[in-house]
Amino acid sequence: MTTDTAAAARFYSAVVGWAVEKAGNTTAGGMDYTLFKIPGFDMGTAGMMALTPPMQAGGARPAWIGYVFVDSVEAKTAQVSALGGAVHMEPTDIPGIGRFSVVADPHGATFYLFKPIMPEGPMPEMPKQGSPGTFGWNELNAGNLDEAFAFYSGLFGWTKSMAVPMGAMGVYQLFANEGRDIGGMMKKHDQVPLPFWGFYITVDAIDAAVERVKENGGTITNGPHPVPGDAWIVEGIDPQGAVFALTAGKR
Repeated sequence: MTTDTAAAARFYSAVVGWAVEKAGNTTAGGMDYTLFKIPGFDMGTAGMMALTPPMQAGGARPAWIGYVFVDSVEAKTAQVSALGGAVHMEPTDIPGIGRFSVVADPHGATFYLFKPIMPEGPMPEMPKQGSPGTFGWNELNAGNLDEAFAFYSGLFGWTKSMAVPMGAMGVYQLFANEGRDIGGMMKKHDQVPLPFWGFYITVDAIDAAVERVKENGGTITNGPHPVPGDAWIVEGIDPQGAVFALTAGKR
């Protein structure tokens, strides 16, 4: 979600290498939707919509928001409420795309629940996980780590994986889905006003990507840092103010 879709499209195309494709008025409210695609693949890897003036008046700011695929949007939306979370938008259809709702965990971190309409016939070819342009990691900056993990484990069945001590910052808790590590959780820094989900986009090499961020009006706020798994990461803010992160297997 962003205040300037044309400028954001130019930024992420330059930094990540995504192709941009207008999907037309595919949302329930008839809003324009833009797809980010990895060149050579038909399926979108991410999407973009403009923040409307009423959204901004209500406090919405540019941000990346993640989708979690579920079997039943209705059932999981109800379960969010039962587990102490909030429902910001009840289950809604996106014609030809799928069904979704907008929810938040008990401390306020927002995410989507989504059930796509699967295409008929064979599935389109998908990019290899970990290749440039894919999302390589999901990270929750939680209000309370133990309570947040209990919420998401109860909702999705995610399980604890490796726990990494971080000194005064506490523990970085990896979590897995069906035996595969898909992200990590940690208590948010005290200076961060609200809990949030962050997402790491895979790039070819971290130093070159940092230069592309700076050349295209973005700001690096943290890194580069090496992380377990022989990878490098940086965190930044795009020109419209959305927080993002990048990861690569080499400096």
